Amino acid sequence: MDFIGRGLSFPVRTDATGSVALVDGDREIVESIRLILATAPGERPMRPEFGCAIHDLVFAPADSSTAGQMAYEVRQSLERWEPRIDLTDVIVDFAEADNGTLLIDIRYVLRNTNDPRNLVFPFYVIPPHEDGA
Repeated sequence: MDFIGRGLSFPVRTDATGSVALVDGDREIVESIRLILATAPGERPMRPEFGCAIHDLVFAPADSSTAGQMAYEVRQSLERWEPRIDLTDVIVDFAEADNGTLLIDIRYVLRNTNDPRNLVFPFYVIPPHEDGA
């Protein structure tokens, strides 16, 4: 697993010894994917292009057009920022949209092992008001 390496835990925390907690193996990739998707471009001053533009869609309607745009943005950001995986599919699920949550199912393969994985990332949207506003 040298290909995967080690990295800071996300969110950053300390371990039992008081040192900064590190993660390795598959967990490091999962935390990396979550960090990429949870970061809006422009949020990091020293790396303004880092992140995923799904945050621009918080107020977008929960429809197939938004789903396609979200899948595109997730694919673009992970292909750019996470070189240790090959994406196989990105599926946006609106089953929880009435509760203000879209589920983004990310299916990928670890490049060093060809091991298929998936991660479901919850994305929170602002649901429409009952009065249509």
